[in-house]
Amino acid sequence: MDAVATNTSFLDTLWMLIAAVLVFFMQAGFAMVEAGFTRAKNANNIIMKNIMDFSVGSILFFIAGYGLMYGQSWNGIIGISGFFDPIASGLASPVEVIFQTVFCATAATIVSGAMAERTKFVSYLIYSAVISLLIYPIAGSWIWNGDGWLTKLGFHDFAGSTLVHSLGGWCALVGAKILGPRVGKFGKDGKPKAIPGHNITLGALGVFILWFGWFGFNPGSTLGISNDIGHIAMTTNLSAAVAAVVVMFLSWAKYGKPDVSMTLNGALAGLVAITAGCAAVTFWGAIAIGFIAGFVVLFGVEFIEKVLKIDDPVGAIAVHGLSGAVGTILVGVFAVSSAPAGISGLVDGGGFSLLGVQALGVGAIFVWTVVAAIILFTLIKVTIGLRVTKGEEIKGLDLGEHASEAYADFVIKM
Repeated sequence: MDAVATNTSFLDTLWMLIAAVLVFFMQAGFAMVEAGFTRAKNANNIIMKNIMDFSVGSILFFIAGYGLMYGQSWNGIIGISGFFDPIASGLASPVEVIFQTVFCATAATIVSGAMAERTKFVSYLIYSAVISLLIYPIAGSWIWNGDGWLTKLGFHDFAGSTLVHSLGGWCALVGAKILGPRVGKFGKDGKPKAIPGHNITLGALGVFILWFGWFGFNPGSTLGISNDIGHIAMTTNLSAAVAAVVVMFLSWAKYGKPDVSMTLNGALAGLVAITAGCAAVTFWGAIAIGFIAGFVVLFGVEFIEKVLKIDDPVGAIAVHGLSGAVGTILVGVFAVSSAPAGISGLVDGGGFSLLGVQALGVGAIFVWTVVAAIILFTLIKVTIGLRVTKGEEIKGLDLGEHASEAYADFVIKM
């Protein structure tokens, strides 16, 4: 008995560590997507932000974030134990902390793409730190702490469509709005102008890295070796593939040619949307979620840019915020009791109960994140400032913020 238990524990730990490494590698994917979808003169700045949000976030999440998220729950709202060292305090094992750390880093790094090419580096360090230390862990305590108030209501967000992706997307929405658009993004008539990224090939590499990492992100959320990981991997992949195909055809019909960058974001939208329900839906349910996500991301990008007049260079708000929210709500529609999670939505005869809880959870995270982000970004703006000068922006943040160039042997187009 003891030998079997020890072996099982070892395999669970090994699987969680492998999954954590896959999710960590997603940081490289985000870095490549953001660098490729923006201009060459800001590539170093993008890379610096991505390495720092993980590094700073890792320290702060270990010191206090994990305790706020998983510590003894105070009224289902916030954890109040396990601070300074959650491992020594007995709250968690090392592999549990590192696994949750890489998820926290994912939420924080989403924001950098939407606010790219005009944000002060020191301001980025501050808001990224606050997201990792407070905004994400407190929301996480509602959903993934066993005593969280949304947990008790039956809210289902298996791997974080809402907690990780929508939370990052809503922070990005508020930050990009308060920050304002890049120089030259909108004409005098208010119409947006295209500012092409410097290397779509690099962006595509980033998308494939993210897709690869998602096989740790979703199956790894079983938190141990299980027969369910195959099912979860399949639903994850199907949703991404369908969303990519849908966006390809939609962009082809809408613009006359299949749009590469939009299709890449379509794949990411499918991945984000299925993350909440990857263990709760059938393969056909995953196909349906990916299909809907394709429409959400394409029209969402246009709505954010043309209607809200928000400049999001990489489409992070639509990909993560909107697709994550819609995917989470759709759990209430497509969940079936025969799937690993064992919960029932509308199509399975479960009625509107789960759908209502899913909508409530999405709304609660939206309100918390938006209010917290408004306070955070406003305070930064009125104190040290959020934005670089117009001259620095035109010259490029690589030189203005880091005194270096990513492509020193090339002539950089301003």
